[in-house]
Amino acid sequence: MTESAVNLEQIQLSPPPTALWSLERGISPIVGTAIHNGHHIRAEALDRMALDDAGRLREEDPFTAYAILDVPNRIVVHRSRFEIDLNRARDASVYLKPEQSWDLQVWQEPPSPAIIARSLRIHDAYYAVLAQTLAGIEAEHGQFVLLDIHSYNHRRAGPNEPPTDPEQAPDINIGTFSMDRERWAHILDPFIATVGSLRFRGRFMDVRENVAFEGRGEQTRFVHEHFPQTGCAIAVEFKKFFMDEWTGEPDLEALDAMRAVIASAVPILETALRAER
Repeated sequence: MTESAVNLEQIQLSPPPTALWSLERGISPIVGTAIHNGHHIRAEALDRMALDDAGRLREEDPFTAYAILDVPNRIVVHRSRFEIDLNRARDASVYLKPEQSWDLQVWQEPPSPAIIARSLRIHDAYYAVLAQTLAGIEAEHGQFVLLDIHSYNHRRAGPNEPPTDPEQAPDINIGTFSMDRERWAHILDPFIATVGSLRFRGRFMDVRENVAFEGRGEQTRFVHEHFPQTGCAIAVEFKKFFMDEWTGEPDLEALDAMRAVIASAVPILETALRAER
């Protein structure tokens, strides 16, 4: 086994508590987002929460920001999904009932209407910034691909219990629910082939479409609604093979592999977009 190339400073982001997100623009039509990477919560909301730090971290997507470091355009959100879930529709983006949040009791005291309103303003601001950013990339390149990077738990029964059956839990799940699949097949099919061609620990990664998740999130829906002819948004869910989902400890070799998956796809996607011009 070779030594990991992971830079710990890169995966252990320490944005200030007031940070909403970080945005970096590059010369490329490929965009990567990690909108559930964040862990920060405003004090006024945190004071009312019943869910502890470890419980929140288990359902967040730590280290997904690391996966997109080689994508020229990047957005990394620093707010916890338990403050505001940017991948839910606005009216469902603050978890108020356990059935909205994996049956977890998020609140010991319900958030006030004022607290909810301030969280919703973050949702509004994010989608305004996203629309402006994507419009700029569209104007420059004509079309774009957005890789909406997430992760999912596969040991929900407990740290010492068997994991989810691999038949229902691929290493990488590609979600395409809101996509015009025929319109974007020339982008999506090479992408799936590329990420499925990489070997990790002696085998090819298991990459399948719409198995564990179907890509029904708000961000991909938003892109396909507002940029129907020019924006291809692909929901990419990594199984948490790159970390211990119960302790939060990263597997550095697996993080290298996750980053390599996305890095290898960038030139393929750029070529596929150029070919259609």
